[in-house]
Amino acid sequence: MSTPIGIPKGTRDFAPDVMRKRNYLFGVIRTAFEKYGFQPLETPSMENLSTLTGKYGEEGDQLIFKILNNGDFLKDVASDKLSDSRKLSFEICDRALRYDLTVPFARFVAMNRNTVVLPFRRYQIQPVWRADRPQRGRFREFFQCDADVVGTDSLWVEVELVQLFDEVLSNLNLPGFSIVMNNRKILAGIAEATGVADKFMGLTVVLDKWDKIGEEAVQKELNEMGIPDETFQTFKSLNALSDFNDKMNFLKSVLGNSETGLKGIEELTFVWNEVQKCGMDKGELVFDVSLARGLNYYTGAIFEVKAKGIQMGSICGGGRYDDLTGIFGWKGVSGVGISFGADRIFEVLSELNLFPESATSGTKVLLVQFGGETTSAAFHLLKQIRNAGISCEMYPEEAKLKKQFKYADDNKIPFVVVVGEDEVKSGLWQMRNMTTGDQQAFTTDQLIGSLSS
Repeated sequence: MSTPIGIPKGTRDFAPDVMRKRNYLFGVIRTAFEKYGFQPLETPSMENLSTLTGKYGEEGDQLIFKILNNGDFLKDVASDKLSDSRKLSFEICDRALRYDLTVPFARFVAMNRNTVVLPFRRYQIQPVWRADRPQRGRFREFFQCDADVVGTDSLWVEVELVQLFDEVLSNLNLPGFSIVMNNRKILAGIAEATGVADKFMGLTVVLDKWDKIGEEAVQKELNEMGIPDETFQTFKSLNALSDFNDKMNFLKSVLGNSETGLKGIEELTFVWNEVQKCGMDKGELVFDVSLARGLNYYTGAIFEVKAKGIQMGSICGGGRYDDLTGIFGWKGVSGVGISFGADRIFEVLSELNLFPESATSGTKVLLVQFGGETTSAAFHLLKQIRNAGISCEMYPEEAKLKKQFKYADDNKIPFVVVVGEDEVKSGLWQMRNMTTGDQQAFTTDQLIGSLSS
């Protein structure tokens, strides 16, 4: 009986044509990260379960992929815990696949506090895993491309990260995108001013659904949580205003003496004004008070990026976390970071046909040979072409011309060079343009020059 063929739901294979595009995407992001002075870092695919739990909220904890302990994992489990699957999972699993790159990064910084030089700027491009329901733009295994700075409270870093969003997405030729911004201190101030400070985390989780479920559903969920209409109306009134300064003035009137909320307005206004002074390429900075990013560790500025002209959720996100390393024993180390959702950006680029030709082409030239002396000559020519930095391959077997040309067609190789007995004797190589059908004879130097151009 044969083994059924398939892969786990929410995961994908990446064929060569897709990988070329993904490598292009990662290359653009990596180049910008390094241009801004971020240093590369990688952490393990799995972390201790205790490292990850409690950092993403109750809903996030449920999406963590846990790894069963080795051996007889039920051996020492008390019988009363066998009937509760949630409790049981923590008894039989000590490790888990990482949910994001931020918490592992905080763990790395805390573990290496004696060698890390602050402020520490790192970037990380690696896969993460979430036991989510797969849908368009959402997978169970996907890549994040993160840039973080820890060890500074400076708001200039937030300004810089907005510029980084703008530079990367502009370099990818997205025609338009919004960098949406808010500050968690403002949200905490509204909760405090409207008497629901004790329900703050639940409030942020519901607010995060505003774009997905609409304001009526948000109002209903807030009421069910015991949050009064006054809180909801505050957000609704702010969303109805368009001018940034009008929104800030309205917020000041709502927040009253909330020190936390007023500090949030101060921070938000600083970043907003400095970004406006510097200007942006293709991005548009937007303030949205209903943006919450319901992860427990955010404490200040928060960001999401949305592509215009296409139905897709946020393609990037991030924010400031004042004491994420504190949970690992190193208190008072503030950090801020952003993440590019590579898989969603890939879908946007594909749908809008924005990948350049260089990201879609593989081998540039195929050498056709017919055995014997022609094979040796083709292999020598192959090395010369490759030494010139041109991607080239030789059909490895003696075969009919038609079969070798079909191979080039099937693999979208744009040029074919024929290395037959006549060509070996004359030193002139026949090169065919597979797109136009034109064919021309070249010396080796002329051939390399033509291919290079």
